[in-house]
Amino acid sequence: MGRTSDAREKILSAAQTLIELRGYSALGVAEICKTAGVPKGSFYYFFESKEALALAVIDEHWAGQKADWTRILNEDAAPLDRLRRLFEETEAGQRAGQQSCGAVSGCLFGNLTLELSNQTEAIRMRLQEIFEAQVEMVDSVIAEALERHEVTVTDTREAARSVVAQLEGQVLFAKLYNNTQRLGSLWGNSLALLGGHAAGGVAAGV
Repeated sequence: MGRTSDAREKILSAAQTLIELRGYSALGVAEICKTAGVPKGSFYYFFESKEALALAVIDEHWAGQKADWTRILNEDAAPLDRLRRLFEETEAGQRAGQQSCGAVSGCLFGNLTLELSNQTEAIRMRLQEIFEAQVEMVDSVIAEALERHEVTVTDTREAARSVVAQLEGQVLFAKLYNNTQRLGSLWGNSLALLGGHAAGGVAAGV
């Protein structure tokens, strides 16, 4: 009945693609299953509701993104170089998405925050957890930069929150204008937020 070992993965992949293209609310289970190439019964075998599917899509996407962020932010390089590398890979990912589907998809988490945070508490709380995890990862890098006297901020946690907000905001603008060049100011703006200066091969505007 379509309950093969890869049916769940097909549903997740189809749902993520459709959510990125059109948002969550406009999607129906039938369309998701048609795109996934599985019968409707398979959906309810794996997911009790559309909300459960959305949570699974969020977790799946975060697992991949977290692995990427961990790899980049733990590289053997100066802390500000690692942070800048995170921005560069974010821009490259948005550019690749634009080339494949013709539009900048933006951040899945940011998109769902705007669409669903006032509609479902479970999704709102899960997105909060993810953004807090992102802030914590960036915080550790900024704290290291502070120890090396490469930044002047004193509250590294709030600085990390500002950097993550800057990242989300610029990705949102890139989606709005369908232009990845909007991400070009990410590094200079974030370095200014941190009170950073040339160090370890990193400089504002370079």
